[in-house]
Amino acid sequence: MDLMEVTERARLRREDAAARLRALADALASNNEVEFERGGLRFKVHVPDEVDFKLEVEIGDDERELEIELKW
Repeated sequence: MDLMEVTERARLRREDAAARLRALADALASNNEVEFERGGLRFKVHVPDEVDFKLEVEIGDDERELEIELKW
C-alpha cells in the first residue's frame, strides 16, 4: 500500500486546540476508528485496542513544542 499522509496546520486559540484534542480523545476512547474530513473527503482510520504512545516536549530559546504520537 502506498503511503497516504494528510497534514493540517492552523493557528488556534489554546482553548480551541484543547477542544480538538478532546474530540480526538473521545473518538479514540469510544470507537475502534477515528474519522477525519479534509477538502470534502472523509477518511476513517481503524485504531486497534492497543497503540504505542509517545509524548515529546522540546523547549528552545524562542519556541516550545509538544508532540503527541500514536502508532500501531
